Amino acid sequence: MNSPSLLSTINPATEPDKLDSVERAEIDASTRGPVLLFFGTAIFWLLMGSLLGLISAWKITNPGLFDSISWLTFGRLRPAHLNLVAYGWAVPAAIGVGLWLTARLCRVPLLHAKLLISSAIVWNLGILVGLSGILIGDGRSIEWLEFPAYATPILFIAYACISVWTIIMFRFRKSGHIYVSQWYLFAAFLWFPWLYATANILLVWQPVQGPAQGAINWWYAHNVLGLWFTPIGLAAAYYFIPKVIGRPIHSYYLSILGFWSLALFYSWNGMHHLIGGPFPAWMVSASVVASVMMFIPVITTAINHHMTMKGHFEALNWSPTLRFIVFGAVSYTVVSLQGTFMAIPALNSITHFTDYTIGHAHLGLYAFFTMIMFGSMYYIVPRLVGGEWPCANLIRWHFWLSAVGIILMVGALTLGGLLQGLALYDVASTFRSSIEFATPFRVLRGISGFILMGGQLVFAYLFVQMLLKPGSQKKSPAHFDKSDNSSNDSVAI
Repeated sequence: MNSPSLLSTINPATEPDKLDSVERAEIDASTRGPVLLFFGTAIFWLLMGSLLGLISAWKITNPGLFDSISWLTFGRLRPAHLNLVAYGWAVPAAIGVGLWLTARLCRVPLLHAKLLISSAIVWNLGILVGLSGILIGDGRSIEWLEFPAYATPILFIAYACISVWTIIMFRFRKSGHIYVSQWYLFAAFLWFPWLYATANILLVWQPVQGPAQGAINWWYAHNVLGLWFTPIGLAAAYYFIPKVIGRPIHSYYLSILGFWSLALFYSWNGMHHLIGGPFPAWMVSASVVASVMMFIPVITTAINHHMTMKGHFEALNWSPTLRFIVFGAVSYTVVSLQGTFMAIPALNSITHFTDYTIGHAHLGLYAFFTMIMFGSMYYIVPRLVGGEWPCANLIRWHFWLSAVGIILMVGALTLGGLLQGLALYDVASTFRSSIEFATPFRVLRGISGFILMGGQLVFAYLFVQMLLKPGSQKKSPAHFDKSDNSSNDSVAI
């Protein structure tokens, strides 16, 4: 167990003892423009991506829907949906949260804000070009990299500027202990351009031969989740959970183990999606072993978060930030353990090529990452606009619509995928019968899409209200329990 003196130096909840309100206000003011720009565009692309995903989900059960419109065919809608949610929503949301956390933890005002604003504009230009390319038929058949080749340099240039900014901020940070969230943030901001550039060079600009493309594709697809979105999500969880409840993380040493084991094992993941393919057995076996070894960072992080929350679970009753982030943190444990079991060949032979894999992807990107981003924004935005969220009831609606939608979608895809896989595995069953088994669950998936879209519209409305009417907002925190206004959710912290 850590000594109190060490914990007090790395606990974000003790920040007011070291950082006066004027300095905090200066840091928040410096981040206002870039962070709100990233958040605003992320929310816009989330709505657009979810709309395309909703249409594509219903086209699975009703193939004739919009069949006379070429750019609304399933082969274009589905990759457009995936890339908008991944690069239009998730990446800008991660950057916005990462910028604010980096400035707060480095304890210096944001440097080179114009560079970040320019990067945000260029990034969104790249998203628009990539989306247009997919819808007109120029998309590529490489999962997670469907944007046409002429869009990727735009995205890479925009993100390269952000990586350079991260190094600058870390270089000029104030002296002191480096908090665990800073490890994850710094690593994630440097890992992503390496992943994105490597995958595009080997698959798009100078394509390697035949089967090697499949290995590189799944190496990228898995690592963009595990070495970019996951570190940003965990950095936010490690910051906001102690911050809101006002206590240090349970164990500094467990956080070290969780970080380095994630960095060591996750980079080997992905090849279990290619079990049975034309690849060397050692590559697939190494990936399976690495997937099983992911038990170490996952269980370590879960224990650390749970023990930090122990005795403070009542805070979930009033804190919007904590409710979203704890939901996301629990989902991280579930999706990671599910991914480990999916790498075991006996289960993989049933779930491969089924809706089960799609449910797993939604559990990771939405239930874990997106919910943590929502919770982070509920904490950050009031500090940027100088006012509180206008309606706690709408925040409650947003949470429950998101939670119910996620559970319904993931549950339907998981159960439907298992039945589908068992039917495919049965030599006495036809391929048509496997599709019929999955059809009712795909209808439930479409219904869950409407529920999720409802929650996103509520959140978008709240965000616009915060931007348009900051002066008229209430000054007490938007807690679910209105009688308690004394928590660290207040904009004063």
